[in-house]
Amino acid sequence: MQNLLITGYRAHELQIFGQKHEGIPFIKKAIASRLTPLVEDGLEWVLTPGQYGVDLWACEVVLELKQNYPHLKLSIITAFQNPEEQWKEDKQEYYRSILSGVDYYGAISKQPYIGPWQFTARDDLLLRKSDGLLLVYDEDAGEGSPRFVKEKAIKKQQNEHYPIITVTSEDIQSVAEEERMNDYSYDEGLPY
Repeated sequence: MQNLLITGYRAHELQIFGQKHEGIPFIKKAIASRLTPLVEDGLEWVLTPGQYGVDLWACEVVLELKQNYPHLKLSIITAFQNPEEQWKEDKQEYYRSILSGVDYYGAISKQPYIGPWQFTARDDLLLRKSDGLLLVYDEDAGEGSPRFVKEKAIKKQQNEHYPIITVTSEDIQSVAEEERMNDYSYDEGLPY
């Protein structure tokens, strides 16, 4: 696999409304656990729509991985021009900091948001340009925007080899429990 599309829930779909939410590090670690073996097997590009939530947290993971895997490249392809303009200032700053580390940035439409066709065109392009999908999505936890990409990926998978790798809420919970166990084990060895 050379090109991997990563996407998932938007932050608000997970009830996350700030960058300091305690769940974000666990989501990032769950993404990293799926992504690292692919990078070690020769993954070259990570593609993402760059929406606020899983997309940008995945970008952070990729930027961290690039320190040890300099061949890895990151691309954000948005549905329309300047999607962050309507965001709060702190989210805009965060987005711009991510953009400073990407290897390629593009927008499907060179205009601001006009209609849902921009999202459809973006998703179609990202699926066409990728060899597989890493999707942070859990139908059992409730539907959300990643459903649309998943449905298209399943159709693509029926016609060609297109792996769909998922990160579910159980995977994230497992990472969180493992971290807590590690913290607990560490604390037990302290003399105070």
